[in-house]
Order: sequence, then C-alpha cells, then structure tokens
Amino acid sequence: MSIRVGQAAEAPPFQKAALPLLDDTQLRKNVRHATNVITRKRAAVVGEQHDWQQLRASASAIKEHTLRHLDRYLEQFEKNCTAAGGHVHWAADADEANRIILDLIQQQGGKEIIKVKTMTSDEISLNPALEAAGIHPHETDLADMIIQLGRDKPSHIVVPALHKNRQQVREIFMREMGLNELGDRPEDLTTAARNYLREKFLRVKIGFSGANYLIAETGGVCVVESEGNGRMCLTLPETLITIAGIEKVIPTFRDLEVFLQLLPRSATGERMNPYNSLWTGVHKGEGPQNFHVILLDNGRTRILSDQESRQTLRCIRCGACQNACPVYRQTSGLAYGSIYAGPIGAILTPQLFDMQHAQTLPYASSLCGACYEVCPVKINIPEVLIHLRGRVVREQQSSANLEAIGMKVMSRIFSSRRTFESAQRLGRLGQWPFVSEGWVKHLPGMLGNWTEVRDLRPMPAQTFRTWWKNRQKQKLKLEDSPGTQVSQKPGLKENHHA
Repeated sequence: MSIRVGQAAEAPPFQKAALPLLDDTQLRKNVRHATNVITRKRAAVVGEQHDWQQLRASASAIKEHTLRHLDRYLEQFEKNCTAAGGHVHWAADADEANRIILDLIQQQGGKEIIKVKTMTSDEISLNPALEAAGIHPHETDLADMIIQLGRDKPSHIVVPALHKNRQQVREIFMREMGLNELGDRPEDLTTAARNYLREKFLRVKIGFSGANYLIAETGGVCVVESEGNGRMCLTLPETLITIAGIEKVIPTFRDLEVFLQLLPRSATGERMNPYNSLWTGVHKGEGPQNFHVILLDNGRTRILSDQESRQTLRCIRCGACQNACPVYRQTSGLAYGSIYAGPIGAILTPQLFDMQHAQTLPYASSLCGACYEVCPVKINIPEVLIHLRGRVVREQQSSANLEAIGMKVMSRIFSSRRTFESAQRLGRLGQWPFVSEGWVKHLPGMLGNWTEVRDLRPMPAQTFRTWWKNRQKQKLKLEDSPGTQVSQKPGLKENHHA
C-alpha cells in the first residue's frame, strides 16, 4: 500500500507528536477558546430542543438500519442519480478515486478547480495528486483556505483552522494575497477572502465538493455550510464532481428532517445551517451540465464487517466529540497525524488506514465518556476504543514490541509473591540515583515518558506486608514480656506496667 499524507502512515506516535504541542501555549490557548465558545453555544441550542434525546435515537436508528442494508441503498442511489442525468463512479480505494477525478478533470481540459466541503478529498490526499498533474485546487471554505495558504494541516473537523487566531490569519493573508495593509477584525479578514475568491468563482469551470448526505430515494446530494461559498461552487461551474464515502447515504428525503436539526446544533451551536444546498442530477440551463459522483470505499466495508466497530460509520462529522474531549483540548488535532482527529479520529483512522499506521491513537483517550454523551448519533466511542485496544494488544503479542515484552515480564513478576517481593527490593535499591527531595523527578529510557510531565513518589522503605509482619512480631514480644498485659478487647490495646 502506498503512503499518503491522509493515512497518518508517516505520522509519529500520538504521545510523541503531542509533546511539542503541549509546549505551544498560544496554540493551546486558541484551541481552548474556540472549543469553549462552540461548547457554550451548543449547550444553549440543545437545551431548548425538548426532543433532543429522541432525535439522537432516531438518527442512530436510521444510520444503523442503513448500514445493515447499505448495498441496497447505494444501488438505489446510483439508479436514481443516473436517471436524473448524473454519472456514478465506484472507487475501491484512494488511488482509484484520484485516477477517476484526474480523468474527469482532464477530459474537460481543466487546469484549476474550486473546492468546497470535502474532508474526504483530504482523506485520499487529492490536492497533492492534482498538483502533481499540473492542476491547481482552490479551497474556498474560509478555514480550509487559511490552511492551504498557510501550508498547514487541519486540526478540527468543522473548524480546520481553529488553532489559528486572527493575528496569525492576518499575517497569512497579507503574505499570500500580496496585501500591504489588512486589519485583524473578522470583517477585514472575510472581506479579503471574498475579494480573493470572487474572481475564481467566476472564472474556474470545474467545481468539486464533498457530501453531507446522499439521498437514495431521489439520487440527490446535500451539502450544508455557513459561508455561501458552497453555493458558488455548486452552481457556477460547468462541471461538478462530488466525492462521498459510501456511509453517507440515507434512505429517504424525509430523513433529512432529523439530521438537519442535529448537525448544526452539534457542530457550530446554530439552530440550522445558513446554507443547505440540495441538487439532483442535471437540469438544462441551470447549474452544472456535467455531474459526477464518486462513491468511495477506502476501508469502509472492512469496518462494516466488524460488528463491534461498525457504529463508527454512523458519524456525521459534527466535531462535537472533539470539543468535549479533554485530550483533544490539550493537544489540538495536529497530534493525531490524520485529517480525522479527536475521539472520532482515534477510532476511525486506525480502521480506515490499517491498524499498523495508527496503533497509538486508541490510547489517546481517558475513556471519560464525554464524547459518547455529546455524539448526536450515539456512537459509543469509548466502547470502540477498548475494542481497538484489544486488537492492538493481540497484534503485538507475536511481535518483538518493547511494551508487549515489558507487560509479559510484569505478568510473571505479579504471578509470584516471592518474585514480586524480590522485584520490590531491587526497585528500592535501583531507585536511589533518581530520588531527589522525596520525589523521583526523572527516569531513564522509555520510563522517562512518565516523568517528563509529572513527578513520581519513590518506593517506600518497606511494603505494607513487611510493616504488618513487623507489627505482629512487636505485638508478640509485648505479649511475652513479663509484667505486660495486652487487653483482649477488640480494637483496643493497653499496656500495664508493674
């Protein structure tokens, strides 16, 4: 399998990637501020929805039903989309999807495309593939444009540039747009972005989008967004190409009633998205005249076959789990090495891109359950994390993994009282070079990962078992001493000296 940016194949282990981010106080401040704002807004609009829990249950049931009959609904979508004038393509993996997209663009003689709302294109590393073929993609979503112009990586599902503040965005825009002056007010930044993109909306003939939902009943596609750039990308170009994971399909148009209430409240704390775009096929004289949909597998059927982790595919990409996660809030999404970060990324990335590429991600969680409480489709993320941790352990048992070897050694030590007590004595002897002022402040080798961020109490001079033995011996001595009486009352001890 070839290595791609989106696969986290080249990313370091989560613990290692997180260390420099923990030292970046500005980044952590930006993330904390943004997630706090979204969380407060979400709590307000969810609190006013009296049937919120019923909506969650309905969405979960719709998704679960669709996944059980996914083949049927995908075929229904293909049939209805084709009947409406669209073209449906099936891609087994990222390489096939990129080939299809490149062929479609080259057939139209395109050298540029305008993009909107598509994390899936980052999953398959579409932008590098296009640039290698001499085609320039223009991100039109404000946050995605900030990431692209700043040559950065996204850190959030809904707000990819969440780790950047206004001053940092201003610097990026001035440098990349060639501006001599620019304020740092939101109005100044959005005006600059609008002026930068307007010419591209009017000139570029090929649009590219993702999809929030594919509607099997009609063969239609739905994209929700907050800025209006999506409406430009979906209506002005002559050719529109959409890519969507196969799990994005829902059975009926009416099902949107549930999801269009859940998604905006969970994602951005809004009662509804400002722009909800739906289109079906091709309509003469209106909108794009060439429409293509690429249905992407890329590991999804493998997840579908696992009964324990199938619920991962219910995800509607709202990002609520990220905002609630104490681990994500300290590290941002940059530590996860994947377009999918936070709790959902910790279970989705290892499954999409094979466990060996992201075996540390299932451990990037305290299992506090906050992600499950806020998930609008009731994905039990802690349950899946535990399931994946079990897979990691089983896969490592046959390898020369240092952690696995260490656990086997500890298992043998704990299985024998004599061995355990001997290890304790050796530990007390071996710790003295590292004890300072009553604390172990640094340890060598792999053990140093613990003491890099916290102090450790040294092993006590004696164990509880040793203390108890000494106490019993002392008690017997007192009982045997002449002129000493020990009270027989439970819990009381008295010494009477002659």
